[in-house]
Amino acid sequence: MDYHHQQQHHQQQHYDGGENDYRQQEDDWDRDLLLDPAWEKQQRKTFTAWCNSHLRKAGTQIENIEEDFRDGLKLMLLLEVISGERLAKPERGKMRVHKISNVNKALSFITSKGVKLVSIGAEEIVDGNAKMTLGMIWTIILRFAIQDISVEETSAKEGLLLWCQRKTAPYKNVNIQNFHISWKDGLGFCALIHRHRPELIDYGKLRKDDPMTNLNTAFDVAEKYLDIPKMLDAEDIVSTLRPDEKAVMTYVSCYYHAFSGKQKAETAANRICKVLAVNQENEQLMEDYEKLASDLLEWIRRTIPWLENRAPENTMQAMQQKLEDFRDYRRLHKPPKVQEKCQLEINFNTLQTKLRLSNRPAFMPSEGKMVSDISNAWGGLEGAEKGYEEWLLNEIRRLERLDHLAEKFRQKAAIHEAWTDGKEEMLQQKDFETATLSEIKALLKKHEAFESDLAAHQDRVEQIAAIAQELNELEYYDSPSVNARCQRICDQWDLLGVLTQKRSESLQRTEKLLETIDQLYLEFAKRAAPFNNWMEGAMEDLQDTFIVHTIEEIQGLSTAHEQFKATLPEADKERLSILGIQNEIAKIVQTYHVNMAGTNPYTTIDPQEINTKWEKVRQLVPQRDQALIEEHARQQNNERLRRQFANQANIIGPWIQTKMEEIGRISIEMHGTLEDQLTHLRQYEKSIVNYKPKIDQLEGDHQQIQEALIFDNKHTNYTMEHIRVGWEQLLTTIARTINEIENQILTRDAKGISQDQMNEFRASFNHFDRKRTGMMDAEDFRACLISMGYNMGEAEFARIMSIVDPNRLGVVTFQAFIDFMSRETADTDTADQVMASFKVLAGDKNYILADELRRELPPDQAEYCIARMSPYTGPDAVPGALDYMSFSTALYGESDL
Repeated sequence: MDYHHQQQHHQQQHYDGGENDYRQQEDDWDRDLLLDPAWEKQQRKTFTAWCNSHLRKAGTQIENIEEDFRDGLKLMLLLEVISGERLAKPERGKMRVHKISNVNKALSFITSKGVKLVSIGAEEIVDGNAKMTLGMIWTIILRFAIQDISVEETSAKEGLLLWCQRKTAPYKNVNIQNFHISWKDGLGFCALIHRHRPELIDYGKLRKDDPMTNLNTAFDVAEKYLDIPKMLDAEDIVSTLRPDEKAVMTYVSCYYHAFSGKQKAETAANRICKVLAVNQENEQLMEDYEKLASDLLEWIRRTIPWLENRAPENTMQAMQQKLEDFRDYRRLHKPPKVQEKCQLEINFNTLQTKLRLSNRPAFMPSEGKMVSDISNAWGGLEGAEKGYEEWLLNEIRRLERLDHLAEKFRQKAAIHEAWTDGKEEMLQQKDFETATLSEIKALLKKHEAFESDLAAHQDRVEQIAAIAQELNELEYYDSPSVNARCQRICDQWDLLGVLTQKRSESLQRTEKLLETIDQLYLEFAKRAAPFNNWMEGAMEDLQDTFIVHTIEEIQGLSTAHEQFKATLPEADKERLSILGIQNEIAKIVQTYHVNMAGTNPYTTIDPQEINTKWEKVRQLVPQRDQALIEEHARQQNNERLRRQFANQANIIGPWIQTKMEEIGRISIEMHGTLEDQLTHLRQYEKSIVNYKPKIDQLEGDHQQIQEALIFDNKHTNYTMEHIRVGWEQLLTTIARTINEIENQILTRDAKGISQDQMNEFRASFNHFDRKRTGMMDAEDFRACLISMGYNMGEAEFARIMSIVDPNRLGVVTFQAFIDFMSRETADTDTADQVMASFKVLAGDKNYILADELRRELPPDQAEYCIARMSPYTGPDAVPGALDYMSFSTALYGESDL
């Protein structure tokens, strides 16, 4: 097989690898056959240019490929340049034996690199055999320029071909299938340049039917801007039916090596894009958390002052409106915020899981926005809420008491004012000056009766003053008018005392002149006055308002009322006895013609007044009966409401506690796959949510109790506040448990943990969770690690504990446990890898320019880096240099590399 046939053979077969390519080439080399003249011309030019592209690095070049390598000196120099290794010292003599020795040293070096040279000897090279010389150079090109090309698990020729196909795929009229006719129109060369350096060629203006222009454009641009020497002539390619494959392959390999750095840059850019995408997503989650936390804290900040406002109202209506506003807050405004708080905790846990999975430091919210801060603020809100509700109820009780006292004050004051009406004028009369002896004695006895009446009214005046004092102490809103009225009554009472004392002294002075007195009038007056006071007191008591909160209290009032009614027959006897005295007086007056003017001189109370008041008492008794019956019915209804609420609360309260305990056991004793556990928990959550109507029904019963102003319930220890808090904790606990399983699924999928591994982790964790709390203490965790094959000292165990227990609580949760176990084998990006990627983009510099970032990265991520990179200040800094090293470190939260 000759060299010409070998060209065709290589264009038709698939290669197993670069090393087999050039070995097969040499095995099939035929010493006797000649090259195609056109191909030989192309190979001469291409191989000469390729050799000179390397020799010029050593300050020399060749003109004639078969002549200039004959002494072996430049051949050895070429091999040293392309391999980077030193060859044996060459012979400097001019004799043939010296030249053969040098060539043999070069061929021996080629053979040492795994190349099998067949049919190529040092004598042919020294003799200037063009065919053998070109074959040798092709073998060198294969070994040092093409063999190491690798693209997607293909190498050498096939790898180079695949690289060309990948890079030219987007371009129309370009279909690279080989290294000969696929390149004749020149569009393939232009496409490679435009793909990597689009600013060098206006590809849209090229035409497939103008191969000369296309080829010359590509060759000139490659030589001028890419440092690729012109290895082919456009005329030779166009005029040849099938260009030489080796020449084209050699030329194209130069393009590959020129652009290989670009390919590395693309890989580095992809890595950076991946890392930045994760960082951007995490930053968005952090911003969302900060906003949600800020909004929730702001709502709590605005709500707590409202709940802490204890400015009292003056009327029951105003306080009832405050109570209604508070109910609206509990029913309408607070529940959405409870959901926001739960969602905030879920988002925080999910963000921390993603940060751990992407090997990022844990998220630390802004000061005052930690989950614990929000929980503390929420606790403060609930404390203020509880205090506000207690204050509202106490205020309502206070206003109710104030209204009752104020009405009682007005009644007693009105009765007293009615009694004192005219008393001052009566005490200031001078009637005793012209009265007869009997009249004087009558006036004296009358005055004694008045003093008795005055003393009887002392208790009422003291009661009025005591009620006024209590109204002042309870801060009654109309205290000024009450105080003014009370002061008028007290001043008048003091004046009555003074006037009474003066009149008594006057009557006593004239008493010696008066001897006759009607004992019957006196007896009537003495008995009628207390009886009248008793009737007035009875009327006052029968008309007195009452406030009770239990059936026992109303029963006590009813019993007292029945006892009062039992005294009425005896009181009627006393009334008849008093009226009998008056009848006897009338009989005496009529019998002895006493000039009494038909009136009792000792008292203003007459039989008609006694009878009128007695009839009034009899009328008030049935009214009081009816009021007590109605109040008894109301208290029975209140008792029914208490029992109705208690029956439900005594069921719901234990139910919530049982569910909380069941969730605790489920979180520890979970079986099956995580998906099965998640499905089971969501079904469990649904069954809990379906219980909500019973909670709402209990809320309705509670509202009826509050509207009825019922303040205690002896039938249950559960208040609505207990039920609400328990219900909210139940919903939060099941949501948090579901979130933990979702995070475990996220960890498992991200870390590639199998279900068996996850079950093994769970079994190990449960085995060493001896207290069944869902957490292991430090000693249990150490025992668990030892059981799994870890051999560690105190320092290593302390390092591991700092990872699984960053808050130093002394316990390890299951989530922290699986994070640690999965991180042992995790393959994640590191700051060193990101830094190395930036260094590739920067062309091996210690800094990078903004234009380089914009050229290699997508626009949004390029601007992201530019905005966050600090200026580079190293000794090799240039204007606009950016420090990618500190930026890479900051991405992972490390202080140094």
